[in-house]
Amino acid sequence: MSLDDPQLLRYSRHILLPEIGVEGQSRIVQAYVLVVGAGGLGCPAALYLGASGVGRLVLADGDTVDLTNLQRQIGHDSAALGENKAQSLARRIHAINPGIRVEPHAQDLSGEGLEALVGAVDLVVDASDNFATRHAVNRACVAQGKPLVSGAAIGFSGQVAVFDTRHPRAPCYHCLFPEQAGEAEVRCAEAGVFSPLVGIIGAMQAAEALKLLVGVGESLTGRLMLWDGLRTEARVVRVPRDPDCPVCGGRAAQAG
Repeated sequence: MSLDDPQLLRYSRHILLPEIGVEGQSRIVQAYVLVVGAGGLGCPAALYLGASGVGRLVLADGDTVDLTNLQRQIGHDSAALGENKAQSLARRIHAINPGIRVEPHAQDLSGEGLEALVGAVDLVVDASDNFATRHAVNRACVAQGKPLVSGAAIGFSGQVAVFDTRHPRAPCYHCLFPEQAGEAEVRCAEAGVFSPLVGIIGAMQAAEALKLLVGVGESLTGRLMLWDGLRTEARVVRVPRDPDCPVCGGRAAQAG
């Protein structure tokens, strides 16, 4: 795919990077990405993906914009109070880059609908805020063989990981965080969240997604990046694949 003159100008700062160039930017323009969640993480992640030229961007979120969201969810404004988050964020992205296709899904994805959409896209960014959704998205990504960029943030602490089970030794989300019935989770409404933290983590998710789409650099596949916002420190740890994982453990046998 060749870029037209307006695209060459709009994305010129990417094209100047030898690691991306015209070929890499063309891959971004042709990409089809699903962002699950249009809140604290989904806003910066989707805004950067849209501004970077991802040609088709799907946003899924069944929640509506609340006044308490505006402290950190930078894709929404006061005029959007009460509006569905996916629709509000889609409007903001389209205002930045009208040349791309942004599709809001004003409901939470699940079941066959989730798996079908994951199967259609090139990559999934999980910006959700609960374990049930994260595990459902992970199962769909493993089943469909699609890379997953996962992020989480609470208080002053955040984390980013890439789960790309196209690689035989790569773990899935369940390998790192096994699903447990009744598992406790802390929400922002209960513990609070430092406003810039979600921007930092969401931007890192966008960076990992773009690197995967272009095929450049070393991704966080098989690694977990932990960010301490109080100490301004990052730590990266290896995440092994669980051969007995009920979600991805049988894929080697299936491939063989």
